[in-house]
Amino acid sequence: MATTNITMRMDEELKSQLQELVSNLGMDMTTFFTVTAKQAVREQRIPFDISMNIPNSETKAAIEEVQKLKENPSMGKSYTDIDQMMEELLQ
Repeated sequence: MATTNITMRMDEELKSQLQELVSNLGMDMTTFFTVTAKQAVREQRIPFDISMNIPNSETKAAIEEVQKLKENPSMGKSYTDIDQMMEELLQ
């Protein structure tokens, strides 16, 4: 099978982080991009989710709850002793 070269531009820090990751997985960059390309062609889609990292409704509700508790600490209970907290949680 004939091979060809591909040239791409990437942020230097991102490239370094990706090289470290794929190296830890036992690959080099060429193997990573080849595996990704083969999977994309096989599945006829981008082989991973691309999103805006928007929190789901449950996460949004939790964030809002924490914000309310920060604004009004008397709404919640705080602990200085982990054992006491665990005892109450397990009741």
